[in-house]
Amino acid sequence: MSEKKVSLLEGFKAFLMRGNVIDLAVAVVIGAAFTNIVNAVVKGIINPLVGAFGTQDLDNYSSCLRGPCTTDPATGQMDGIEILWGSVLSATLSFLITAAVVYFLMVLPMAKYLARRAAMQAAKEGVQETLEVSELEVLKEIRDALVAQRGGGAAGAGGPGGGGEALPGRDGER
Repeated sequence: MSEKKVSLLEGFKAFLMRGNVIDLAVAVVIGAAFTNIVNAVVKGIINPLVGAFGTQDLDNYSSCLRGPCTTDPATGQMDGIEILWGSVLSATLSFLITAAVVYFLMVLPMAKYLARRAAMQAAKEGVQETLEVSELEVLKEIRDALVAQRGGGAAGAGGPGGGGEALPGRDGER
């Protein structure tokens, strides 16, 4: 039974030490901190801009679905059914701002960086492939020259126009 606990704990430790779990934890912490910034932008900039046309706080925008939608001061209860669409609008704006900042400051630059890196890697592979093809072509030319020299040099080795110098190891020469 203690073996199961040890293996269970080891499995849990391995799970926690995986890179994607750590990355996710960091993303959640940064996202929580970033939420405060977005909320401040919505309350400090967006709400006053909307306030130029109506109330400054988006949460005050609402519609009454049924009844007079008045609050009883004694009990604090609402008469009627109120739809708080200003809160939904505020949350939607917060989401859109967060999504835009994440896209334009994180996703788009990372995509451009990865595309540039892939293009550089492809160019490097293309140069390497060209070098390999060039080396292969040079080796084929050397082979063809040696074959031609041996074929043409056997008939007139050493004679005028007989194919040039003798290769080492031919006819006992070194």
